[in-house]
Amino acid sequence: MSVGTAAPTVCWGVFRETEHSPGRVDDDAAILRETGKRLEEIADVTVRFLDPASISEPGGALPSLIVAMCEAEAALQALHAWERRGVGVVNGTASVSNAHRERAAALLEGVVPVPEGLVVDGAAPLPRGPREDALYAACWVKQATGHKTSDGSVAFASGTKAVRAALDRLRSRGVPRALVQRHVEGDWVKFYGVGGGPKDPSLDGGATWFEWFYPKERPVAGHPFEAGALRAVARRSAGLLGLEVWGGDAIVTAAGEILVIDVNSFPSFALYREEAARRIAAHLGARLRQRTRVAV
Repeated sequence: MSVGTAAPTVCWGVFRETEHSPGRVDDDAAILRETGKRLEEIADVTVRFLDPASISEPGGALPSLIVAMCEAEAALQALHAWERRGVGVVNGTASVSNAHRERAAALLEGVVPVPEGLVVDGAAPLPRGPREDALYAACWVKQATGHKTSDGSVAFASGTKAVRAALDRLRSRGVPRALVQRHVEGDWVKFYGVGGGPKDPSLDGGATWFEWFYPKERPVAGHPFEAGALRAVARRSAGLLGLEVWGGDAIVTAAGEILVIDVNSFPSFALYREEAARRIAAHLGARLRQRTRVAV
């Protein structure tokens, strides 16, 4: 039985909300548009681009697939209604929510190497104790719900007073909780990946495109590490969250240890836009073929 009376040649591309894309609005739009262009070249589909506020309630013909960069709760709820109708969404709404730091911390801890962290209610007294005080000595205070929505959503803090001040700044912006994560000395690396997800629909033996680089914002010591180990831990992290199009950050210590400090849904891929768009489109094409096979 078909999952619905789909218009088989129409896919949706949903842009990210401006408030969830500080300094990256053009880059985010560019990767989505380039991906749509590539998908139209390799599959018999037309990609229709939408703002998150334009996602309609399910009714009438179903899109063949929805490719979404949006992250706000209202948009995710609207997309989830389409998921309940059987429409595939990349990244799925559950995986986008899983990438919010407070959920990701719980899913990753003990499975992949991550710095110690603590989710803190900004309205409550700061938890205290030997473990907590050691954490506050040098840490990052990060917005726990959602990802960066403005400058200052991630701040370094040293000592309880600085942590308290960072929490209060987040609260003043309507952010109720924060992930307080131990600072780790080492080289900062960023990574990008395509593939995986709960059903591993890449249909190419499970291969996942992966790239990494040193961001220009911070000096690099050049600590040696195994690139294959970074790929493995990044793929494992994305898989635990259920992401199919993903990016993230890690720290490489002087001893070569790799610790994941963030994983996010559908980054802008700015340095690798053309290659990433081609890889994402190939992944989406496989998703469409898989959907066609089950819609019988």
